[in-house]
Amino acid sequence: MITGTPKPIEEILEMVELYDKIVVAGCFGCVTVCRVGGEKEVQVLASTLRLAREAAGRPLEIREVCLERQCDPEYLEPMRPYVEDYQAVLSIACGAGIQFMAEKFNRTPLLPGINTGFLGVTERQGEWSERCQGCGDCVLHLTGGICPVTRCAKSLFHGPCGGSVGGVCEVSKEVPCGWQLIIDRLKAPDQLENYGKLKPYKGWSSARDGGPRRIIREDMV
Repeated sequence: MITGTPKPIEEILEMVELYDKIVVAGCFGCVTVCRVGGEKEVQVLASTLRLAREAAGRPLEIREVCLERQCDPEYLEPMRPYVEDYQAVLSIACGAGIQFMAEKFNRTPLLPGINTGFLGVTERQGEWSERCQGCGDCVLHLTGGICPVTRCAKSLFHGPCGGSVGGVCEVSKEVPCGWQLIIDRLKAPDQLENYGKLKPYKGWSSARDGGPRRIIREDMV
């Protein structure tokens, strides 16, 4: 799941300062699950913006919309009449959704209403933690389902390093050693032999650092 956090209302008000008619667009995908960009959040944000602008003597006309997903073209089409009638779109979807909408409706300014965080899991109600950086070369079959790129504070591909003491990383007492987690996990199903199968290094040729990646499934084209 992609997580995010709301931008400060002061920052959003600054972004919409130039406009008198905007669309606030949410998404029923990941941002609904983490409660930053769903239908309820659209309503609350729109109301807050209206009140703030009325208090400033500059009323703001807002259209509230929540799409099934903002990252798929078929779900963006319902937005077309709105982007033609309004001056800007304030999206509270993830960064991927915002960018995709900006590509499809390139004559309309797209404004981000949240700060996209990471690919994570729900630890408990209202708490999410990172589990994947999308490095493009998954080795979870060798590491007991624990990602060394994400869970090791240094993204080491072999560990533990000399900074691990008692299963805790030197970066912080609150951060467990990712490689100790991996070793402990491999012991449970008696797969510790996988520890010796790790690649000698990670080339990062498929990592996001080299620019945006694309995945094409020929059977779906």
